[in-house]
Amino acid sequence: MTSPGTRADAKAEDLDVEEALALVKENPGPAHRGPAHPGRGGHGAPAPHHPVDSHHRATPWPEARATAERAARAAARAARRTPVAVPLDAALGLTLAAPLAALTDLPSFDTSAMDGWALAGPGPWEVRDEGVLAGHAEPAPLTDGEAVRIATGARIPADTTAVLRTEHGRTDERGRLHPIREVGHGQDIRPRGQECRSGDQLLPVGTLATPAVLGLAAAAGYDTLTAVPRPRVDVLVLGDELLTEGLPHDGLIRDALGPMLPPWLRALGAEVRAVRRIGDDAKALHRAVTASDADLIVTTGGTAAGPVDHVHPTLRRIGAELLVDGVEVRPGHPMLLARLKDDQHLVGLPGNPLAAVSGLLTLAEPLLRTLAARPAPEPYTLPLRDAVHGHPYDTRLVPVVLRDEGAVPLHYNGPAMLRGVAAADALAVVPPGGARSGQEAELLDLPWAAGGIGVCFT
Repeated sequence: MTSPGTRADAKAEDLDVEEALALVKENPGPAHRGPAHPGRGGHGAPAPHHPVDSHHRATPWPEARATAERAARAAARAARRTPVAVPLDAALGLTLAAPLAALTDLPSFDTSAMDGWALAGPGPWEVRDEGVLAGHAEPAPLTDGEAVRIATGARIPADTTAVLRTEHGRTDERGRLHPIREVGHGQDIRPRGQECRSGDQLLPVGTLATPAVLGLAAAAGYDTLTAVPRPRVDVLVLGDELLTEGLPHDGLIRDALGPMLPPWLRALGAEVRAVRRIGDDAKALHRAVTASDADLIVTTGGTAAGPVDHVHPTLRRIGAELLVDGVEVRPGHPMLLARLKDDQHLVGLPGNPLAAVSGLLTLAEPLLRTLAARPAPEPYTLPLRDAVHGHPYDTRLVPVVLRDEGAVPLHYNGPAMLRGVAAADALAVVPPGGARSGQEAELLDLPWAAGGIGVCFT
């Protein structure tokens, strides 16, 4: 038998992913903490597109993020992905692709709002021997002058005039119930349909499925939600020097990105399908890229121009279009974004760990967020508690902790270091030339530090 939630999903006027994405863009989510940064990028001229083998310039950081969003919107149009019916326990963080309409009245029958007695007429009342509990069939009607013990959430007997809370009643030596304060008609009764009536729209398309949304959907009768599917991601970890266990030795180092990237990508809304270790093997990289049907391929390392940096040659070989080839940001300058097909992209992350984090938040985050039709977070600023040295020409992303309405920059923020970002709440966007103590800086929340959907890594 089809469940009520499934029937509703089948009847809903579903939107495709592109339409849901457009609705989210028109109705962005609530602000995080404060006013928008006046220097926030993303609305300037589009970054130039160029083939892989042409001369190029690095893209300014705000333009790179805007380019990733535009690429995702174009991919959503090309793919025309169909919304999916997802069980409630798997829907956290997804975006609704159909309105959430109540399948029942809430509550669906008159219920007691408190533990106490259901009463009929004026007191004192004779109390029935058997009480009324939640989850049981409709109890027998009350007659005037009668009361019955009742539990919170239990069905109200017919002809009940009020509920008297346990702490507001007493019984005399004959077992009759007396109120110790005035009882009003309808007191502590939740009438049928108090919250909504069957068919009422509870939430619109584009709503993010938070824990509270899942609870509301369950209460309203749903078993599944019609949602925008998660973008599918394949991760390719490059480099012969990487160890998967044990201590570094003989010029080999531990792979930090293999353990870090999959949960981080899931926190950004992705379905991570595969994590493959390729090493410095151009043929294997080519096979892995051309065999993938993921919406996004993420590579680590190999984006520069060294003797074993095979990402650019692979992109040239398959005729990919570079949308971003280098970004004016530190760390992470040699990151890239390429369009492999109309509905498939590749983000090339630098091999240094903090530089890879920079690439995730610069290119992968806006692309995945847009593909998933998630609302864009409103930018916010906080004053820096200490001065931050800047790059002469490029934006810097610096790990910070948030303390007393300020952002404290952390040490250990070099491209190869994770010690700073492991303790961070956010990354501060530091403009070229640096920032003085007390200067307002735009902040990028880390998914788990924002206290939102990103805390789910599974």
